[in-house]
Amino acid sequence: MSDFEDLEAEWGFATQAIRAGQVRSTEQEHSDPIFATSSFIFTSAAEAAARFSEEEPGNIYSRFTNPTVRTFEQRLARMEGAEACVATSSGMSAILSACFGIMKTGDHIVSSRSIFGTTTMLFTKFMAKLGIETTFVDLSNLDGWQQAIQKNTKILFLETPSNPLTELVDISAVAEIAHQHDCLLMVDNCLATPVLQQPLKMGADIIIHSATKYIDGQGRCMGGAVLGREEIVGTDIYGFLRSAGPTMSAFNAWVFLKGLETLNIRMQAHSVAALELAKWLEHQPQVSQVFYPGLESHSQHALAKSQMNNFGGLLSFELKGGKDAGWKLIDATEICSITANLGDIKTTITHPASTTHGRLTLEQRQQSGIADGLIRVAVGLEDIEDLKKDLALGM
Repeated sequence: MSDFEDLEAEWGFATQAIRAGQVRSTEQEHSDPIFATSSFIFTSAAEAAARFSEEEPGNIYSRFTNPTVRTFEQRLARMEGAEACVATSSGMSAILSACFGIMKTGDHIVSSRSIFGTTTMLFTKFMAKLGIETTFVDLSNLDGWQQAIQKNTKILFLETPSNPLTELVDISAVAEIAHQHDCLLMVDNCLATPVLQQPLKMGADIIIHSATKYIDGQGRCMGGAVLGREEIVGTDIYGFLRSAGPTMSAFNAWVFLKGLETLNIRMQAHSVAALELAKWLEHQPQVSQVFYPGLESHSQHALAKSQMNNFGGLLSFELKGGKDAGWKLIDATEICSITANLGDIKTTITHPASTTHGRLTLEQRQQSGIADGLIRVAVGLEDIEDLKKDLALGM
């Protein structure tokens, strides 16, 4: 570590989110620059050879070395407490890169059922083609995790809180199970972000992010990230990215850097608004159940308080009347944006059973608790009273 890196390590969280990783050019710019270039010039043939052979650090080609992307990687790594970060073109490519960098044919994944529908498809349809099988378990059932592990299990994969039911699991407990069997625990930390939860400190080995969501915060760009130890992320997963190229663009990295600067205050504001809306929904007669870990009625409220700094901006609720009632409510809204994206300052609303989890079979949706009357709301930063009135239009 350089003296400046030592100083960065001592900074508070908010300072790291704003300043970590920035290296000013000779132009002495105040804002992070965008290095919009596909390649880089070498001073000699010998230097080019040394860069390509990794005998000497430095920029080569923006598929795997770009200063703007590197600044984003270093800043997010500081915030998560990780040794290394690899930025990717999307959240799904982050999961794919992690799997390809770590696993081989014949390996096995144990995954929570309560994960993003597309992640389920990645595991069951595409990883299975490569001879990598997946066993799904209930997220909060620790015995289920223990019993599902096989001799060839390599990764335990989970989201906590889950999307859309905000189910949680004790990260430390699952990490202990994983390490008893020489497995790696991979945690999708998209919904909490490092502001609200830092799984590496609880024993997780790998963190996945969809930077498209809260890290961006305004629904502008696609991106993802994998974080963890240097020998896993900085070598194996980086090696896959270098060869296969699911690369984050310099422009998107710059947008995400701007997002990280305000992530702390946005996540707190999202959490405050979501809790108030969740409490209001609990009192609506058309609502049979509200899923939000900040509610005392949430079955895992105590666990959420113990491993999260706040409860996040995503909630879901089940309407009496099933799909018809759900579509009626969604179509009646005038403020909420009908889109499957989340993490935006604009509130978004969707019907998971027919969108984010629509490619799953009925049995898979039922096993995951995705009912026909379930509505997911990613609470933005509008006036909360306006959001209550908007949802009331369809009730």
